[in-house]
Amino acid sequence: MFRKSITAAVVALTATGLAACGSTSDVGGGNTTQEAQAGQICGQAAAAKPGYQRAIAKLDGGASTLSGAGSTFVAPVMSVWTKNYSSEGVQVAYQSIGSGGGVQQISADTVDFGASDTPMKDDELAKAKNGPILHIPLTLGAVIPTYNVKGVKTGLKFDGDTLGKIFAGKITKWNDAALTALNPGTALPDEPIAVAHRSDGSGTTAVWTDYLTKESPTWVSTLGGADKSFGKDIAWPVGLGGKGNEGVSGVVNQTEGAIGYVELAYALAQNLNYGQVKNKAGNFVQPCIATITKGTDGITYPADLRTSLTDGPDANAFPITGTTYALVYQNQTDSAHAKALVNFLSWTLSTGQDQAADVNYAPLGKDLQQLAVNQVKKITLNGAPLAS
Repeated sequence: MFRKSITAAVVALTATGLAACGSTSDVGGGNTTQEAQAGQICGQAAAAKPGYQRAIAKLDGGASTLSGAGSTFVAPVMSVWTKNYSSEGVQVAYQSIGSGGGVQQISADTVDFGASDTPMKDDELAKAKNGPILHIPLTLGAVIPTYNVKGVKTGLKFDGDTLGKIFAGKITKWNDAALTALNPGTALPDEPIAVAHRSDGSGTTAVWTDYLTKESPTWVSTLGGADKSFGKDIAWPVGLGGKGNEGVSGVVNQTEGAIGYVELAYALAQNLNYGQVKNKAGNFVQPCIATITKGTDGITYPADLRTSLTDGPDANAFPITGTTYALVYQNQTDSAHAKALVNFLSWTLSTGQDQAADVNYAPLGKDLQQLAVNQVKKITLNGAPLAS
């Protein structure tokens, strides 16, 4: 019931979400010129709809239903996509069960596509029931620190090392010296920090812990090394668990002194306060569509597109940026479902990209969008390409 209500709230942000994303409150003060510029781009029309043309002609004979499961990170925009795509005569049923569940479902071949915010690992790919799995980026989003602290509004400043210490249980009070140093002039209360984290296998967790692993030696050492400090499932040292982005949003919303991590759309939907985060260039950056898009600037993609987008090099990049991948079998055997899948993915990578911005997800940049389309073109039916 909570999942349905939050998704509806996110969809309701269509008319107002861009303005909300563009607003900022510099609670910490002391912005540099570069940080001020990063904040200003959130208020500009940088979230213009890309207007990508459909690159793959619609295939006749497709099924009238498709099934998908996985990422809660992408659930709000997936809700918009599936609703609008129904006008094409195809009903897409999507289960928001977490990226770990999406990997399990596609590996078992029980859905037409999985969805994950972190690439499948080599050992996971090796277990897939029916051969090679393609990774197809769908949209970009930000994983943000969200908090519930009396008297403190949106805009509190964090860096990766401080966040790592908080989630490792090494910083336990809101008025800790590390936080007050990052936020001069802000009256932070002498109250305990209540950490909220995911309880399920989560791509959002993987994006978050990827950033912490890159930026916080304390986080890495507390978890026992980089092989344990990053992933969909983490042995959390402290905190309360919530299932899905919805669950973590709920814990933060209901717990005084809480801090958690969620996709930006969830924080906006629940009117939660959220922070600016220090990026690789040393700037504190507000999360919004423009700074999320900047997170992909300067990224070099491998042939299979499995990569990390956190800590992007651009000076205006929000550093905890991720993409949701559609996970699909390259070699399809059911003609109707294969054609319907190609049609749906082609639509999401064209018309769907314009709709992503309406609910505070960033459309894929031109280069990544073209790479994603090329992945769709690799899908075959009984060994023969379906699209050219």
